[in-house]
Amino acid sequence: MANTPQPLRRTALLASGVALLGLLTACGDENATSSGTPRPSEAARTAAATEPGSATATPGDTAPSVGAAPTDTAGSASASARGDGRCHTSELRAAVGRVDPGAGQRNFPVVLTNTSDRTCTVYGYPGAAFVDASGKHLGPDPERAPGSPETLTLTPGRSAWAGLSFSSPQISGARTATPAALLVTPPDEREPLEVRWTAGEVPVGGNASSVSVTALEAGTGP
Repeated sequence: MANTPQPLRRTALLASGVALLGLLTACGDENATSSGTPRPSEAARTAAATEPGSATATPGDTAPSVGAAPTDTAGSASASARGDGRCHTSELRAAVGRVDPGAGQRNFPVVLTNTSDRTCTVYGYPGAAFVDASGKHLGPDPERAPGSPETLTLTPGRSAWAGLSFSSPQISGARTATPAALLVTPPDEREPLEVRWTAGEVPVGGNASSVSVTALEAGTGP
């Protein structure tokens, strides 16, 4: 092959360099904006999106509302408590009916009356305790007599009663005391109602000192 003259060889090398420079410039333009500012690469954009503290919105994102009114949970709880249906101590009046003696027993109806302006319910056994004038308990609390409690609906003014019974101290020989009051606690309540006790001595000690109370029934007693 004939040797290429030196001037032609330099010209060819120069042309190749210009072409290579043009290719590099074109590649650089693909990552540039129309103003000539380089665009961030895909990796750079990803890094910016995941950088702590950065926030990127996507189509469909909704900004949280500012100053939205909070849910009134307190009011809902109050409404729930009001609508629970149970008769509360503050809605009831307690009374002790006349003694019904029989077979050496002394039996008293303990009556709970709905004094509120709403209908409510009672279920189960009332609590009962004899106390003296200073509020000290006399004897053990009454035991629950066997029974089958039912839910009783009390419209305003209606009543339910439970039987309070004990052996006559004159017959049983139990140690006795004379209470100043009987504390009556409605079922599922904590606060008692105080009823003045006028029926004399009750057993508070000894083998025959037990007192019993029955489940509530509709009405004011036998």
